[in-house]
Amino acid sequence: MIPEDRWLLPEGIEEILPPATHQLERLRRKLLDLYQSWGYERVIPPLIEFLDSLLTGAGDDLELQTFKLTDQLSGRMMGVRADMTPQVARIDAHLLKRAGPVRLCYMGTVLRTRADGFGGSRSPYQTGVELYGHCGHESDLEVLALMLETLRVAGIGEVHLDLGHVAIFRELVRQTSLDPERESILFEALQRKALPEIHARLAEWALPTFCADWFSALTELNGGPEVLDEADMQLARSGHGVQEALTTLRRLVEALRRQWPDLPIHVDLAELRGYRYHTGALFSAYVPGQGQAVAQGGRYDEIGQVFGRARPATGFSTDLATLLLLGSAMPAIAESGIYAPPTGAVELEERVARLRRQGKRVIRALPGAEVEPCALGCDRMLVHQQGEWQVVPLADSRSTR
Repeated sequence: MIPEDRWLLPEGIEEILPPATHQLERLRRKLLDLYQSWGYERVIPPLIEFLDSLLTGAGDDLELQTFKLTDQLSGRMMGVRADMTPQVARIDAHLLKRAGPVRLCYMGTVLRTRADGFGGSRSPYQTGVELYGHCGHESDLEVLALMLETLRVAGIGEVHLDLGHVAIFRELVRQTSLDPERESILFEALQRKALPEIHARLAEWALPTFCADWFSALTELNGGPEVLDEADMQLARSGHGVQEALTTLRRLVEALRRQWPDLPIHVDLAELRGYRYHTGALFSAYVPGQGQAVAQGGRYDEIGQVFGRARPATGFSTDLATLLLLGSAMPAIAESGIYAPPTGAVELEERVARLRRQGKRVIRALPGAEVEPCALGCDRMLVHQQGEWQVVPLADSRSTR
């Protein structure tokens, strides 16, 4: 007896069926053309590689998301990629070894132990770009602009942009000499914006008043771009590193305002996504009605250091299937076809081959399989009339039988 649930897939693992597969492929090609037009070259990292390379610089979160197994040839631990970003960084640092800025893009399925992101998928089709070799805000702006352009091409309508900068919190921690345990406690409380808990911890640790005020201010420094003016006042004594981060955010906002004057921008200085991984500006794109970001990225300098070549880097990633689901750029198109008789005369074969070379969709009849042409999406048919094989509308072909 065949088990009734044999056809079930694991939770969070999906398959894509026609016509969505055709829509996804069209979107994939449009985005590849977009990235190429911006100078980004595509790389295809392996699905699986040694764990110590795969998780380099990515932090504990990615390790928990990675399926692990033992390589039967070497005995070493391997992992199935849960994020392609570390792989692309390895390619830039260890294989390409180019001088100056390098622009790379990637597309492919990743596998995760737990659902993370829109739709609860554990096998998203990750798409993204990385820009290596430049540490200025201009490269952050380029990647951010390309992320917004990606959403536009995918037909994502109203987009809200969130900006943050992890270096602000990191610099405040350094200046107050918090040990790793207290840093972690404060980090977790900031993510929850738990102001009473933060106040209690700061009082317990007896930090100087001006230092405690810095951390308290972070919980409330969120809102429109005017938050940056407030941050200038509340963090005025916090040192050059914090002021430099605020300047970067201000420059990004000013440039975005010039190019996208109607783009809603939200600034949150307590946004510390990927804190152990990112080093600078963070950006996330949201759409109304969805709690999870549809695209996100940021700066992660020194990523290639373990490969012997530290490089400044910035990039973003998104899930192609999510873009397809939320976007309107790839509507389903009923692709019509031409129904052709079974294999036959040389003239027929030449006609079928010529039509296919022209990009036409030709479906051959199979002996013994009685299927109506319209059921196969065909609206025309190849018929032999007036001494040659001609394409005629399906309704006309019936009258010639």
